[in-house]
Amino acid sequence: MPKNDEPVKPPLFQYARYSSLAFQMLVVILAGVFGGLQLDRLLNLKYPVFTVLLSLLSVILAIYQAIRDLIKPRGPSPKKH
Repeated sequence: MPKNDEPVKPPLFQYARYSSLAFQMLVVILAGVFGGLQLDRLLNLKYPVFTVLLSLLSVILAIYQAIRDLIKPRGPSPKKH
């Protein structure tokens, strides 16, 4: 239950926030996967080393960005007295 001094945010705001977060995560992960595929293809490697490595790093980066974005306060900061 929100406190009296906190504004109530419409449900559409939350939907937009989480949708954009999911889209950002998707872009970061796909960039890592496709970057790894291109490096493996460019270097003619027998095993997809860069695909695996960049895929894992991009997932870790996407989770880090998501957590950082979820922790960050939204909206106007409370007034200090």
